[in-house]
Amino acid sequence: MSVKAILNEKGRQVVTVDPQSLVREAVRLLHENRIGAVIIVKPGDKIAGILTERDVVAATAKYGAACLDKPVSAVMWSKVHCCNEDMTINDIMEIMNNTRSRHLPVEKNGRLVGIVSIGDTVRHHIRAIENEAEQIKAYIAG
Repeated sequence: MSVKAILNEKGRQVVTVDPQSLVREAVRLLHENRIGAVIIVKPGDKIAGILTERDVVAATAKYGAACLDKPVSAVMWSKVHCCNEDMTINDIMEIMNNTRSRHLPVEKNGRLVGIVSIGDTVRHHIRAIENEAEQIKAYIAG
């Protein structure tokens, strides 16, 4: 299964903020949307960074509660690992494993077009394994 198929099934909506937004606002969005990351975008849906729950914890440890009043650009991860729609689940699982990432923004022609999480990949990977097992059972049963 490809990233494109995952996005077609789950949707392409991504929660984003601009680099000048306060961490406080990003944390509110994480909580309200029950998500683990927001993507920081510049004009034209260009990815500038990612802010995850881990980043908020690290900023809180470093700056205390004052981190909430900093711009997200001060605490975000700017070296964002991305994927594209043509990649397979195995491709993105390898990226996530190698980079210890839980979220991969999806880029197309340099623009943000979606996001996949480790939960998305595991869910679809398990589904593929279950389908394969069913096919094997059907084959054996004749």
